Amino acid sequence: MTVQRVAQVFGWIFVLVAAWGFFVSGGSMEAGSDAPAILGLFPVNVLHNLAHLLLGIWGILAARSFGGAKTYAQIAGVLYILLAVLGYVDPTAFGTMPLGGGDIALHVVLGIVLAGVGFTAKQGTGTAR
Repeated sequence: MTVQRVAQVFGWIFVLVAAWGFFVSGGSMEAGSDAPAILGLFPVNVLHNLAHLLLGIWGILAARSFGGAKTYAQIAGVLYILLAVLGYVDPTAFGTMPLGGGDIALHVVLGIVLAGVGFTAKQGTGTAR
């Protein structure tokens, strides 16, 4: 799978997760253990959902070029790894959004996949299929 396809797929997934999160959270700004959770595992609030939405839109737009998609995957991957560490250290991200619980493991996996794809991506030769 090319880095452009990865950016596109992750972008749409993040947009869908944001929409689901807005439905689940119902406008909640709770960042602690009482935060609403997607599937009962992944706590969300309005700020968390906005972050997913922005990351999703960025991924969809970045997928239009190799360079954009590679940069997206690299930055988003590193960001998710940092968010996993922050979620372990402070599960409420300084009282702003829930990052603990199931989000920690999910963010590690997302970070590794995105960073791995982004930092190993090679531009195609452009041959016709």
